[in-house]
Amino acid sequence: MAARDMEAAVDLGETVALSAEPGFPAPCCPHGPALLFVKISQGKEEGRRFYACSACRDRKDCNFFQWENEKVSDARLAAREEFNRSSQPSLSHRQNVERYKKFVLLPLSKRKFCQECQQLLLPAEWENHSGHEVLTDITNAQLKRPSQILYPLENKKTNAQYLFADRSCQFLLDLITELGFRRVLSVGTPRLHELIQINGFEEQQFNVKSLLLDIDFRYSQFYTEEDFCHYNMFNHYFFGGEVAQEVCRKFLHEEKGEGVIMVTDPPFGGLVEALAFSFKKLIAMWREAQEEAHSSKEMPIFWIFPYFFESRILEFFPSFTMMDYQVDYDNHMLYKHGKTGRKQSPVRIFTNLSPSTIVLPIEEGYRFCSLCQRYVSSENQHCKTCNSCTSKDGRQWRHCVLCQKCVKPSWVHCNACNHCALQDHACESVQIGCFICGGADHKRSTCPHFSVTRRAYQADGKQRQMKNKKLKMSTIKKPSVKQRKMRVLKGKIKNKKE
Repeated sequence: MAARDMEAAVDLGETVALSAEPGFPAPCCPHGPALLFVKISQGKEEGRRFYACSACRDRKDCNFFQWENEKVSDARLAAREEFNRSSQPSLSHRQNVERYKKFVLLPLSKRKFCQECQQLLLPAEWENHSGHEVLTDITNAQLKRPSQILYPLENKKTNAQYLFADRSCQFLLDLITELGFRRVLSVGTPRLHELIQINGFEEQQFNVKSLLLDIDFRYSQFYTEEDFCHYNMFNHYFFGGEVAQEVCRKFLHEEKGEGVIMVTDPPFGGLVEALAFSFKKLIAMWREAQEEAHSSKEMPIFWIFPYFFESRILEFFPSFTMMDYQVDYDNHMLYKHGKTGRKQSPVRIFTNLSPSTIVLPIEEGYRFCSLCQRYVSSENQHCKTCNSCTSKDGRQWRHCVLCQKCVKPSWVHCNACNHCALQDHACESVQIGCFICGGADHKRSTCPHFSVTRRAYQADGKQRQMKNKKLKMSTIKKPSVKQRKMRVLKGKIKNKKE
């Protein structure tokens, strides 16, 4: 099948992640093993299954595609392996570490960073970057905060590299130390990793360590192989192979697995199913260090994600609770602290720790609810009927007797939909229906009259086609008498030569 046809086949209908771990080894793209997806078409239970990139939702970033049962030739497999190799970074992690050691020995005037190539430059490489925009006089303080030098990868469908604001980053670190954790597995949280590393350098009594797992390989320029692993959190893939995986395992197994917490901040457009699969793999790796008596114990986790994914996260981690703390970001226009109403940051902390142990800052308006035994936002009022502080978005919600639950303050009960919604919403009763026969119990694609309508349209189309053909033939200019004579003469000359 041509690439254009495959793309069209996948773009139609709704695409759903079927499984993050297929029964047999998945084919690989430059980002590791692909995920198995299924195309759901209306009126059908399941469409055709296919493999696609786990990390990139946009085909422009990674156009890998393969049908589940597709037979791939040896030549195509060899070409794919060669492409995957050529797509990897030109320098290895170890080579980047050696370059960093040379870079820090340079005087300040010779420390340069190419913004166009996102690379630390050694003097021998300056000429190759002469036409590029270059930062000079890179200080040790800047080297300790690489996220402030590197451009954030803000492609929402691939990286969505939004970085914690200092307020949220400091709160997380303070909370981690107050809870007594000594090691942090930082999965996609470079700002938190930086802060932990900086505190470790500056404060002798600070005894918290961090290991960063991130898909952004640029961080390998600043961290050793013991501090950073190139990792894809959507398919639990270590780009550094077994060596990198062993670094992670050793980190989790220190002190028999005690005193470690995983803090993760995945791209908000990522598939929850795939993320849950990878996180459970990391939990299983941590459990290897646990004694049999504690084999069912859970690794402490802070999963930072928007509140509207709560039901999806609880589907895979039922023991998790969503906290009211609003996480904000430096490079996101909307997810900022201090805003009110609907403009508040929707990002929250999901955790399997007891909510009563998570102390939120009172100076920011959070208070302790003695009935719920947890800290909540100032406007999150306790509902006596629900017996809970029910607000999810920071505003005060109201209880709907008909829905038997609390809803957003801007919602009203709709009798047609039989639930609360925005006042100017499109009712479900209006949305449901067939455009062909008007039936309310099915859509156009599953209409019993669809084939009849299609045949009628095709017949009408053929008539139009014939009419256009006749019209086209009638508009063709006939050759003149002189042109016809010339053609006959040329034919006679040709016959004589033969």
